[in-house]
Amino acid sequence: MSEEIHETPSTTPNFQTELAAQLAELMPEVIADGKVDVEKLKELLDGDAADTSERFGLFWPGKKRALRAAQESTTATLRPDFENSKDWDTTKNVFIEGDNLEVLKILQKHYHAKIKMIYIDPPYNTGKDFVYPDNYKEGLDTYLEWTRQVNEEGKKLSTNADTEGRYHSNWLNMMYPRLKLARNLLTEDGVIFISIDDNEIDNLLKLGNEVFGEANHVATFIWKSKSGGANDSGEVAVDHEYIVCFSRSGTASALGLDPDAVATTSYNNSDERGRYALERLDKQNLQYSKSMDYVLIGPDGETYSLTHRDP
Repeated sequence: MSEEIHETPSTTPNFQTELAAQLAELMPEVIADGKVDVEKLKELLDGDAADTSERFGLFWPGKKRALRAAQESTTATLRPDFENSKDWDTTKNVFIEGDNLEVLKILQKHYHAKIKMIYIDPPYNTGKDFVYPDNYKEGLDTYLEWTRQVNEEGKKLSTNADTEGRYHSNWLNMMYPRLKLARNLLTEDGVIFISIDDNEIDNLLKLGNEVFGEANHVATFIWKSKSGGANDSGEVAVDHEYIVCFSRSGTASALGLDPDAVATTSYNNSDERGRYALERLDKQNLQYSKSMDYVLIGPDGETYSLTHRDP
C-alpha cells in the first residue's frame, strides 16, 4: 500500500462526506462554520431544486440511519497476519478478513478513486441469509440484538426471515452504506458488478440508480445459473440470475466501448486465410468442414495433421 497521504490544511473543515467537500470547492458561500448551509444552497439552486413534498425515489424505514452508517468514521485498523501470508514483502495481492463495511471505510484512505473494478456477491435475501442493520456504538448485548444474532429474549437468530415486517428494509439498510463507500473507491471510469436474483433485483436497480446515477447503469446481465428447478409456486423453472453493472461515470468509456462504432458482420476476425468468425462449441448446428483443417507444426519442426472421423 502506498504511504502517500494527502492532508488538508487545518483551516479547512473536515467534512465526513465527499459531497460536502465538493460543495465547499464549487460553492464556498454555502459553507458556514464548517457546515453546509442547506437553505443557502437552496437559494443558489433556485428553480433547479425539487419540491420535497412530492418526489420520485426509493424510500424505506431506516434509510437515513443507513446513510449515517456510511458517513461515521471507524476505529478499526488492519493488522497484518504474517504467519498465514505468502511472500508478504513482494506480493501485490491483499486478502482482508473482517466486516466489509468497516473494511470499506479503512480502504478509503489509500484507495479512494483508485480501483478500476469491484465485484460483490451480497446476500440474495432469500429468507435464509444473514442480513443486519449496522450499530457498533452500544454494548455487546445491544449489538447482538441489532445485528439480529439474538432476539429480545437473547435467543439466537441467524436469518432475515421473510415473515418480518421490514424484510426488504433490512436488506436495503445493509446494502446502502456499502454501495456508497464502494462508489467512492472507483476511478472515474471504474465499474462495479453485483450478483443478485429475483428476490431483490428490483430494489437493487433502484438503489443503484440512486447511488451511481441512472445514466451510469451500464447493463443488467442475465446468466443461466442452473438447469430446470421450479420456483416456490411449482409452476415455473427459474434457471437464471443477474449481474448488475454500474459505472462511476460514463457508461460507454467504462467498458471501453466506442459509441461511434460501425456495425459489421460477425466475420470480424482475420488471418492469412481470410476472414472468419468465432462460434460457441456448444451450438447444435456446428458441422465439420474440410476447409477448417489446419496443419500443426511441432517444436521439432515435424508436421502433424488431424484425420476427421464421422461419429
